[in-house]
Amino acid sequence: MLKLRPEPRPLNYQIGDGVRDADPVDAARRRGRGAVTNRSGRFEPTERVVEDDGWGSSEELPAFKTEVTLEKPKTVITRNDSPDISFDRSINPYRGCEHGCVYCFARPTHAYMGLSPGLDFETKLFVKEGVPELLERELSAPGYAPRTIAIGTNTDPYQPIERERRVMRSILEVLARANHPVGIVTKSALVTRDLDILGPMAEKGLAKVALSVTTLDPKLARTMEPRASTPAKRLDAIRQLAEAGVPASVMVAPVIPSLNDSEIESILEAAHAAGAREAGYVLLRLPLEVRDLFREWLLEHHPAKLRHVLSLIRSTRGGKDYDAKWGERMTGDGPYAWMIGRRFEIAAERLGFNKRRLKLRTDLFSPPKRAGEQLSLF
Repeated sequence: MLKLRPEPRPLNYQIGDGVRDADPVDAARRRGRGAVTNRSGRFEPTERVVEDDGWGSSEELPAFKTEVTLEKPKTVITRNDSPDISFDRSINPYRGCEHGCVYCFARPTHAYMGLSPGLDFETKLFVKEGVPELLERELSAPGYAPRTIAIGTNTDPYQPIERERRVMRSILEVLARANHPVGIVTKSALVTRDLDILGPMAEKGLAKVALSVTTLDPKLARTMEPRASTPAKRLDAIRQLAEAGVPASVMVAPVIPSLNDSEIESILEAAHAAGAREAGYVLLRLPLEVRDLFREWLLEHHPAKLRHVLSLIRSTRGGKDYDAKWGERMTGDGPYAWMIGRRFEIAAERLGFNKRRLKLRTDLFSPPKRAGEQLSLF
C-alpha cells in the first residue's frame, strides 16, 4: 500500500518513549538483521506500508536477502575538511553494510539511492567497479600529495561480501605498490586475511588497523550488530595483527548510555591484553533516520530501558536527540558525557594506552606509472 508521506519532522524533534511510528517487519523475514523496520527514505514522496487487506491471504513475504548492485564511480578518494576527524581523505569500497549495526551513522546515506536506511541499508549493497584502476589514476595525478587514506569510515570494508568481491584487498595491493600510508577501521576479523599485505606495509610504517569493539557481551552484539564478527573474534584479530607487527588500536564505539557504557574499562583491558596500544571512543550519534531506527530497536529488544536510555542520550546532546555541532558530535556535552570521557581517559592512562600516537610515513610514496608513460631503461 502507498500513502503520501506526511510533512517531515524537524531535525530536533523528540522521539516518543513508547509509540511506534511504523510497524516492525515480521521477525522471520528480518532474521539476522539489525533494523526492525524498512520505512522509505526521507527524499521519497510516497511511503510504502504493509497492511492486512482483510481478505485473509496466507501468502508470506520472502525473507530479506542480500542483493548486490555494481556501480561505476568516477573517483575513488573522497576528501573532507572536518575538524572532528584526523584524516582528510578516505575510500569506501561499498555502499551499505551487511553487518547491520542498528546504530550506524552511515544508514541515512542510503536515502540518496532512493532506498530505506533501515533493512535496505543492510540488504541492498553497492560494489564499486574498477576501483584499482581509478585509484592508480588518482595517485599518479600531477601534484598529488600523499597523506594517510582512511578506509572504513562510512561502511565497513571487511563486511561479509568482501570475501568474494575482494575490493578491499585490491585497494591494499595498489597502496602497497605505491608505498602509500593507510589506516583501517573495521568490526571484522576478516582483516587478518590481508596480513600478507599489511605486515610488510606496517614494517615500513605505512599501515595501522583499529578494531571497533562495542561490547564483550555476545548476546548484546548479536542483536545490535548481527553480522559483524563476535567480540571474541575481534579481540583475536587485534592479537593476530599485533603479533604480525601491524599497529593495532581499539575503538570503544559507540558508547551507548545505560547499555554498554559500563563496559568501557573491561573492553579496554581486554584489548590491551590482546596487544592494542592506542584507543579511542565515540559517543552514540543519532542523525536523521538513525534516531527512529534506534528507538524501534530499543523498543523491540530493551523496552524496559527505552525511556532511560533516550533521556541520557538527550542529556549529552543539549536536550535534543542529536547535535551535529563541530567539536561535540563525537563526544557529546553535559555532565554525563563528561563522565564518560573521564572514565575512558582514566582507564586508558592506567592501562598504558596512547603513550605514543603513531604517525604513518609519506616519504616513501612512489606514484604508480601513468597510462602510456615510458618506463626508464635504467
